Amino acid sequence: MVLSNAYNYINVLDRAADASWTRNDILANNIANVDTPGFKRKDVQFETYLANAVAGTDSLDETISNIDLNELNATTYTDQANLSYRYDGNNVDINTESVELAKNQLKYYTLMNSMTQEFSRLKSALKTG
Repeated sequence: MVLSNAYNYINVLDRAADASWTRNDILANNIANVDTPGFKRKDVQFETYLANAVAGTDSLDETISNIDLNELNATTYTDQANLSYRYDGNNVDINTESVELAKNQLKYYTLMNSMTQEFSRLKSALKTG
């Protein structure tokens, strides 16, 4: 985390990338346990927290600058703990997990690209300033 208002968007993107990285680990663990009796899939909650943090104001710049990054953290939870697809109590569907993993990887690379672009903008502004 960079402590400067010039890096507000980068800090929020960094938190989102951290959540995506955590989700990748969780999804990989779900896939690894697809045949483990009684295993319940887990997932990461972050997008709702981010949406709530940026809701309610007219200026995105102002909203981003006022976000408390210490409260913008991903949480891991057990998904559909009472649901089982099989008689052994496991609720992991390999097809769903594979799609979610691919989707999450795209999201992560997009976040990394966005951070790179933000740093490029700052670098360009410093060169011309």
